[in-house]
Amino acid sequence: MKRICIWLSLLQIALTHAGIAQQAPKAGKSAGAKRYLYVATPGIRDYLGYGGHGLLVFDMDNHHRFVKRIATRGMHPNGKPSNVKGVAVSLPLNSIFVSTIEGLQRIDLTTEKIVWEKAFEGGCDRMAISPDGRTMYLPSLEKGFWNVVSCETGDIIKKITVHKRAHNTIYGASGNAVYMGDIASPWLHIADPKTHELTRKVGPFANYVRPFTITADESRAYITVDSLLGFEVGDIQKGTKIAHIEVEGWERGPVRRHGNPSHGIGLTPDETELWLCDGHNMRMHVFSAKPPYQQLTTIPVQDMPGWVTFSMDGRYAYPSSGEVIDVKTRKIITTLEDEFHNNVASEKMVEVQFVGNKPVRAGDQFGVGRAGK
Repeated sequence: MKRICIWLSLLQIALTHAGIAQQAPKAGKSAGAKRYLYVATPGIRDYLGYGGHGLLVFDMDNHHRFVKRIATRGMHPNGKPSNVKGVAVSLPLNSIFVSTIEGLQRIDLTTEKIVWEKAFEGGCDRMAISPDGRTMYLPSLEKGFWNVVSCETGDIIKKITVHKRAHNTIYGASGNAVYMGDIASPWLHIADPKTHELTRKVGPFANYVRPFTITADESRAYITVDSLLGFEVGDIQKGTKIAHIEVEGWERGPVRRHGNPSHGIGLTPDETELWLCDGHNMRMHVFSAKPPYQQLTTIPVQDMPGWVTFSMDGRYAYPSSGEVIDVKTRKIITTLEDEFHNNVASEKMVEVQFVGNKPVRAGDQFGVGRAGK
């Protein structure tokens, strides 16, 4: 009986540790992993004053200190580096992808060498990669179509015509839907990645769709639209708009980029809060992510924010103005600086976790919901 009790105790301990190991990804960090923030520049137009040119890597576990700069290509015919439009990771291919206004480059995360670089007719915008890391939905540069692309080779699998100005793209966590923001349409378009055909849409919203985000279960979409200092909410399953929320206490005004008062919106990974960019007032407005979408606070930043994403564990918020904000306390804990101690700002950044020199987990350039994932 004593041996049985000891055996049962050991089994319970083993199961407990196994449970902890399974829960580790939900906490936002794989066991034993080191976390790095990969920031693609020039990630604000082609402005080299926000970090120069390349992939800048920051140590998230060591005060976001600069680690290294990985060389990238993407040169415009005028001799300047091209605007970076998006960044995404494929773990099975051990690769990070950077899109520019002309093309797409695949970079090996271990060797840090460029595997290939390809130009695409119609240019490239902000892409998304399937959960299995094999397929990319790559929008043209504000033309009327998306290219479905093999992540391994860069070959085009199919072309999907949507409306007029392809732009932002989110691949649903289920792998069963791709959400496509055409900035000349008041609808959020949805494709079936099994057939690469448009199957449904959500809206119409009050104006043309700009940056957006979705919940992990793909039930809700939070949409910024032209001319609105605020956001709208869509029921993805019903295909309808269900809420219109305006920022209170702050006036809409001119912005230096994007032409939109609120260009940038993100869900905290636990899906309790929405963080909204305000370009004119140089603020991040924080809302409850549940009705009645209470406006909780506002956080001043050093430059016009045009994007926001989060660390996978939900601890840090990364507005494109370069601050690292503690989500819980709302305090700015540091700002990103390159090897020359210049401020770094970009709308294209993603978390990558490594065990040794192997990437084991990656975040998303969008502030997407991760509740239950």
